Amino acid sequence: MDRKTFITSCGFLCAAGTGGMMSLIQSCAGSRMVSGTIAGEFLVVSLDAFISENKDGVTYRNYIVVNHENLQYPVCVYRFTEKEYSALLMKCTHQGNELTVYGDKLHCAAHGSEFDKKGIVTTGPSVQPLRTFPVHIENNQLKISLKAS
Repeated sequence: MDRKTFITSCGFLCAAGTGGMMSLIQSCAGSRMVSGTIAGEFLVVSLDAFISENKDGVTYRNYIVVNHENLQYPVCVYRFTEKEYSALLMKCTHQGNELTVYGDKLHCAAHGSEFDKKGIVTTGPSVQPLRTFPVHIENNQLKISLKAS
């Protein structure tokens, strides 16, 4: 391969990589990491964490990821409606690796397991669903019960 062909090939490869990175960055734009507070058996987060304001007005995030220093793994909370939410422990049921959220699915980078926004396995090797937590709304706060079920 001559020098000109090599440089051209590398340029196309870099451009393709940049496009992929932009798509990855854009897929994260609708998410939000928040710190929750622990109150008794509950992990508490304001419902305002789901609000996303932009020039077109107010929209709602599909999910947020809630962290707290006392939790070994974060909790992903999906918003289905104004009153319906799903809280999932971001721990893969295959070998315990932390999951990553990509839109409507949670993915384990270690072995490829994927779960839907209700915690159901969609791709193995995991066979068990994710741990879910009961949630209820009180005073504009989402209360996630951490009590063992």
